[in-house]
Amino acid sequence: MPKLLSAFICILILSACTPSSVPTTEVQRQLPNLEAGRYNVAFLIMDGVYNTELTAPFDIFQHTIYREGIKAMNVFLVANTLDPIRSFEGIRMLPDYDYTKDQLPPIDILVVPSAEHHLDTDLEDEVLIDFVKKTAAKAEFVASHCDGAFVLAKAGLLDGVESTTFPGDLDKYEEMFPNLTVHREALFVHDGKFITSAGGAKSFEASLYLCEHLYGKEITKRLAQGLVIDWNLEDVPNVIVKK
Repeated sequence: MPKLLSAFICILILSACTPSSVPTTEVQRQLPNLEAGRYNVAFLIMDGVYNTELTAPFDIFQHTIYREGIKAMNVFLVANTLDPIRSFEGIRMLPDYDYTKDQLPPIDILVVPSAEHHLDTDLEDEVLIDFVKKTAAKAEFVASHCDGAFVLAKAGLLDGVESTTFPGDLDKYEEMFPNLTVHREALFVHDGKFITSAGGAKSFEASLYLCEHLYGKEITKRLAQGLVIDWNLEDVPNVIVKK
């Protein structure tokens, strides 16, 4: 009898320690704290997203919460799933919202980082393109980095808008979208609500530019200093279209 009792107790202990069958995404999901009175900034991610084009603007915009007297930014990730997303370089991350199912918060700024298939299969994803098109219509600003411009162009958002993209893909960009006005020498272009950048490390500069546009030179210089970046708008080849 003692052996049977001991075995029964062990079973109870093991049962208590066994993880529930709730899907991992549901267990780990924690919605971001979106404080009122801030810009809501959504970063569109998918498998194969490139690290720098995501983390550079994310770093810049997230640091606005440490500056006083400005309308800071809430930053969060959106994808077509809540399952883990793996970047091209291998970082595994969890989206905050699934744009195909969730009720999303209002998006003031949409950021489209580059991803591995932005020149091919992503452009055939009608749900993705429709999300970008509808979100951009309501957003105050839309920023793309590197080949993220291909997604904006495919959505028809850059028709009549001056833009740029990753230097190595400029020929492809002009071939796919021959009616666009493309700047080859600029590292970022601001036209209306759209800011397109060459990507890579210049994603930092394009994001700092948006901050300078919103908050002024001194605030932006302090944001840059916090990330050990020498910032001077005049040093970055750019095109700012005045309308």
